[in-house]
Amino acid sequence: MLQEGTRAPDFALEDDAGKVWKLADFAGKPLVLYFYPRDNTPGCTTEACAFRDRHAAFRERGIEVVGVSPDTAASHRKFKEKFSLPFILLADLEKRVLAAYGAWGEKTMYGRKMMGVVRSTVIIGEDGVVLKVFPKVTPAQHPEEILAWFDSRSR
Repeated sequence: MLQEGTRAPDFALEDDAGKVWKLADFAGKPLVLYFYPRDNTPGCTTEACAFRDRHAAFRERGIEVVGVSPDTAASHRKFKEKFSLPFILLADLEKRVLAAYGAWGEKTMYGRKMMGVVRSTVIIGEDGVVLKVFPKVTPAQHPEEILAWFDSRSR
């Protein structure tokens, strides 16, 4: 996982509409980059919908929310449409960005070790520096946890 205070790795990934986004496209505002295993699975849908439901609160604070998974752009498009997701979803088919951000690694599922996406979040500051890393998250409460973290910084 990345260390807080270090420069966030650059990326160039396609969204559900075919647009390629780079880290520099988000300069000047905080970025919540959340990594999730797969579109349309229970935990990932819960997390995406929780971000959707709190999206206005992120926007009010000037924070951009972006999800990243190894799914295709077409899968992201269907996922966004089905659940009315108002934020960007990026396709990391080769898992390079996931690996660079520490979100690809060994995990245990049903007692079996396997490689996969580690559900995690990285908050990147306006200047491209990692502000906070959430290495393991609970899907339903995670957006509130992030908002509380931002609010605690502004006091």
